[in-house]
Amino acid sequence: MRTRLSRRSFIQQSALATAGAAIIPSAIYAGKNFPAGNPVRLGGPVFGKFDDPVKWVKAVKSLKYSAANSPLEPGASDELIKSFSSEARKNNILIAEVGVWNNMLDPDETAREAAIKKNIVSLQLADRIRACCCVNISGAKGEIWDGPYPGNYSKETFDQIVETVRHIIDQVKPENTFFTLEPMPYMLPDSPDTYLELVKAIGRDHFAVHLDPVNMISSPQRYFNNAAFLRECFAKLGPYIKAVHAKDITIMPELTVHLEERRPGLGCIDYAVFLQEMSKLKDIPMMMEHLDKPEEYNLAAEYIRKIGSENGISFAE
Repeated sequence: MRTRLSRRSFIQQSALATAGAAIIPSAIYAGKNFPAGNPVRLGGPVFGKFDDPVKWVKAVKSLKYSAANSPLEPGASDELIKSFSSEARKNNILIAEVGVWNNMLDPDETAREAAIKKNIVSLQLADRIRACCCVNISGAKGEIWDGPYPGNYSKETFDQIVETVRHIIDQVKPENTFFTLEPMPYMLPDSPDTYLELVKAIGRDHFAVHLDPVNMISSPQRYFNNAAFLRECFAKLGPYIKAVHAKDITIMPELTVHLEERRPGLGCIDYAVFLQEMSKLKDIPMMMEHLDKPEEYNLAAEYIRKIGSENGISFAE
């Protein structure tokens, strides 16, 4: 008879082992001297609200980031937007993204129209502040904005995503940024190939890719072969990538398949390969996310920089 561990016990007993497993790939690749690439632009949230761009830059630099999310929301004055954009460029900081995070496919027409309007004003902000991209998810065909529903995968939903994204881009006509969709485990896009299908179908120069490999790891096969999956993502989507999310993932001994997000270094993502692929891109932000405290981001950044150092990969500052 097999003794089953509780979820809490498993996490407590396996945290160190999981962290160690995540470090194994860096040991494999250490000393192989990959060809020198571009410095990786690591970034993450800067906690606090800022109305002074000089203080914001100081806060970003104190974290040794060369990328940060937009410090401003839609509705900010033109003067403030220009001052933050200018100060960022002067100090070698990429404004990575303006996040929207709502349901563009909401079944309620009024809610859907409001969601689309917010995407339009957010893309306008991204263009004016010269962010790398404006990002949202495609949306869900149900009450939960990011929920799993069978309708997420219908042909009608694919067509609705195409028309909605076209509408947003055509309303704004951006010149300095791109509209992107973050991939998700149970909505479109959920793989490099479905992302390419959307790029082709939408057919707008200012539609691009926001890469989140962890969000597309939805099976044990992709989980255990994540190095190959990372290479596939960058090989297929590389020319279109405008921003990347950096996190980690672990598989739990619970039925059926149970995958959970983790801080970089506490899962099994092959960060040596991840950073190698990132270094092939120039001036693309690699943004940490979904951590609760500044201390957690510090630990995540420390781990990512450590793996980079072991593999001859530098970081912009």
